[in-house]
Amino acid sequence: MKTNLEITKRNYGDYSSDNYGAHSLELHIGNLWLWFSYDTVVAFNDTGKLVVSKNCWKTTTGKHLNWIDGGNKKNRLERAEFEAQLAKTLKAHKLVV
Repeated sequence: MKTNLEITKRNYGDYSSDNYGAHSLELHIGNLWLWFSYDTVVAFNDTGKLVVSKNCWKTTTGKHLNWIDGGNKKNRLERAEFEAQLAKTLKAHKLVV
């Protein structure tokens, strides 16, 4: 039996112009939430726990991360650990980003 999978997207950023909205997208696929900075997944939530990457990019992505987690830098994961957890989560959902 197939079920309908709801997919939605929105801009999570606080930009004054819609021209920049594509740089900060939040994607919901069923119970999985993915946050993008530009084309890169920088955070996700699958089990009610927010998982956020440390900033290894520039100032704009740092601003995006702060919007996602309210500036809680101490809970952010090193990029390699983040990518490992993201890969495991995506595999469980049969997804690839």
